[in-house]
Amino acid sequence: MASLEQLVFDNTYARLPAGFAARVNPAPFGDARVVSVNPAALRLLGLDAEEAARPEFARVFGGATPLPGMEPLAMVYAGHQFGVYVPRLGDGRALLLGEVRAPDGGKWDLHLKGGGPTPFSRGGDGRAVLRSTVREYLAGEALHALGIPTTRALCILGSQSPVYREDVETGAMLVRLAPSHVRIGTFEYFHHTEQPGHVATLADHVIAGHFPQLVGQEGRYARFFAEVVERTAQLVARWQAVGFAHGVMNTDNMSVLGLTLDYGPYGFLDDFDPGFVCNHSDHQGRYAFDQQPRVALWNLACLGEALLTLITEDEARATLTLFQPTFARHFLARMREKLGLTEVLDEDRELVQDLFALMAGSHVDYTRFFRALNRFDSSVGARNDALRDHFLPPEGFDGWAEHYRARLAAEGSVDGERHARMDRVNPKYVLRNWVAQQAIARAQEGDFAEVERVLALVSAPFDEHPGQESYAESPPTWGRHLVVSCSS
Repeated sequence: MASLEQLVFDNTYARLPAGFAARVNPAPFGDARVVSVNPAALRLLGLDAEEAARPEFARVFGGATPLPGMEPLAMVYAGHQFGVYVPRLGDGRALLLGEVRAPDGGKWDLHLKGGGPTPFSRGGDGRAVLRSTVREYLAGEALHALGIPTTRALCILGSQSPVYREDVETGAMLVRLAPSHVRIGTFEYFHHTEQPGHVATLADHVIAGHFPQLVGQEGRYARFFAEVVERTAQLVARWQAVGFAHGVMNTDNMSVLGLTLDYGPYGFLDDFDPGFVCNHSDHQGRYAFDQQPRVALWNLACLGEALLTLITEDEARATLTLFQPTFARHFLARMREKLGLTEVLDEDRELVQDLFALMAGSHVDYTRFFRALNRFDSSVGARNDALRDHFLPPEGFDGWAEHYRARLAAEGSVDGERHARMDRVNPKYVLRNWVAQQAIARAQEGDFAEVERVLALVSAPFDEHPGQESYAESPPTWGRHLVVSCSS
């Protein structure tokens, strides 16, 4: 394992033409201190865990003492925000410190959020508050543990410096990791500013770093677009299967690598509501839970348009037609896993749709129900009262249960074997908003033990964690209608 000084930087984005980013030095908090470190992220970088205890750790990742090889910059991009094109956005409160070569040969962007103003701050202070920092820190690990591609978080740096939002809040910084922070909006920026050469340069950069099998190949740009469509369809299918709502699927928040990027007003379903809106600013429900596949396709169409100097319109349209069947295939595959099914039958779509209709009608807790379904008794005459009690009236579940029982019998399912498989697919713990809020409240009082506790739970969501069962409960009264905004 390496020390801080042994990190090896290979800053490929910094080698791109000047118009791709602005060189900016961080504006560190004078009192920045490490308040939480993610051991899994340390391992990704090959850093020794003891490095986090060094005073240099906070200074390096807080931007006060850059390591040799770091080249801080703010990336430029544009994006459609709630369907409206904004011609220039960019990293307004984030800086790419550098790209680190990991021991396994991979590469990780070190991205500092809350590092001060940049030319893209649009009048903002470039800071982050502790509230939003804790939410992103926990969310990245929660989704990763659920098998969903995502950015990861290395650490939280706390400060007593005030940051002004709706109220005066405590400032903080987050260092997150990703193989790349290139977005759909990055391509849009160069397309809509009529810089086709830069569109090609950006595509070549992404292909070289993340799709090396396409380098030098004829038709590589069309194949690259197809890869992005495939990855995005898989990503959203996984979101839908675990009941995750991103909240702000603007094109500047959508990675071209199919990663979950930019955690703002996200939320996991409590009561199953297909139209769940987790962002209180989304008055029209554009980014409601059941709209995420549609919006993902809309965003991909924006990317297709941005690539029209590299691919034909026919190629773009043909590739976009792949999204819906790809999404449907992956989503149904994830739902079969959640139901413990091992064979593929045409009737499975109806089985899932009927279950969702029942759950919506009875406001069934999404995560708790599927975890309970792990113990479904498929023997003839079994009542499965623990499952029936999720529904009002309980008899509403019985018809679906008979259909499910027959489906299990059709593939010779064995209860014990199926239970074990489902225990590895249906989590007991997800990062519910009330759980995150509880951790935030404690952190704002200077107690980060709850952040550490929740991090441990969501990093192993399929385990039982004896004594921690309350974190798997539906929200208490105070946590049922929490307001989450874009500044969250």
